[in-house]
Amino acid sequence: MNVNIGRKRSHFRTVAFDLKKNRVLLIEQRLLPHQFKIVATRDYRETAQAITDMVVRGAGAIGATAAYGLAQGARAFTGRNLEKFHAHLEKVYQRLKAARPTAVDPVNAMDQLRRQVASGLSVTECQTLACDAAEAFANEDVAHCREIGEQGASLITDGMRVLTHCNAGWLAFVDIGSATAPLYTAQSAGRKFHVFCSETRPRSQGATLTAWELAQQGVSHQVIADNAAGHLMQRGEVDLVIVGSDRTLGRTGEVANKIGTYTRAVLAKKHNIPFYVAIPLSTIDWNLKSGLDIPIEERHEEEVLGAWGTAQSGKRTYVRVANPGSGARNPGFDVTPADLITGIITPAGIFKPKKLWLNRMRLGFASES
Repeated sequence: MNVNIGRKRSHFRTVAFDLKKNRVLLIEQRLLPHQFKIVATRDYRETAQAITDMVVRGAGAIGATAAYGLAQGARAFTGRNLEKFHAHLEKVYQRLKAARPTAVDPVNAMDQLRRQVASGLSVTECQTLACDAAEAFANEDVAHCREIGEQGASLITDGMRVLTHCNAGWLAFVDIGSATAPLYTAQSAGRKFHVFCSETRPRSQGATLTAWELAQQGVSHQVIADNAAGHLMQRGEVDLVIVGSDRTLGRTGEVANKIGTYTRAVLAKKHNIPFYVAIPLSTIDWNLKSGLDIPIEERHEEEVLGAWGTAQSGKRTYVRVANPGSGARNPGFDVTPADLITGIITPAGIFKPKKLWLNRMRLGFASES
């Protein structure tokens, strides 16, 4: 994605790796849209903490971050004993896996890396294979997002009004994005459309991140309060909904995504508005058999009870909004049933949710689970 910094326009990836210094490079998303900054994590523990603290967030982005973090941990091992190396790698894997439990991309990315590393005959070879596999996952993430754009662009027509939720854009992946990919492809084809970014409380990723991305790209858009979506749908002002996913069940077509996605899907069904989910193949979970089994992350209550913003001084500041002494519940995700979803946009095509399993070989499923 290209970013305007002052008078200069430069290309950045959300996640990258400094091989020489063994650092994972991340866009500090908590500072956006007010400040653009790249941070470098010094070891796999800092990388895992960056995922937990949402320095980096979004399915593909944390998948690539976990892969780079596992390679980072592998390269930090200084011995020559292969058995001890693999024991160390398992410890790194478990730490990164626990950073955010709902998304499946980090697990899929690290499992892919570990399969490559298993063929190494020495610690040095394993370390090289780990770095190569992490870079391959990041590049694959970009390729998948580009293909999602090509598959979904035909859904975007001139004059269309599109609603999206949270941020399933470039910042949520290594580049391009999932839900935004069809928008960017349609824009490059010369189509004019308008995007409503629901604010996505409590962390407001729609208002801060998606709106910032669309502004950088020159896409017509407006931020709306989360509770305004139903009103706009009722008045016929929304033609299409596209969202992303942190885990999509290949067996059932159920979709776990940012809290509020289920609400959007129910409203879209009520008003006969097409509701699409855009995902790379790394977001598919072929093992779980029910959405009830998806671990739903419960985040700190302060996210609901207040808000972060930038004061006139430029300093990032937290402001308490809710009644003093009141507590809060803060589930980070919800699960949308397959019967509320019109289609799932993948790099391999657009599928009905319940048809994923029938097309599993096309969608990267290698063997029975």
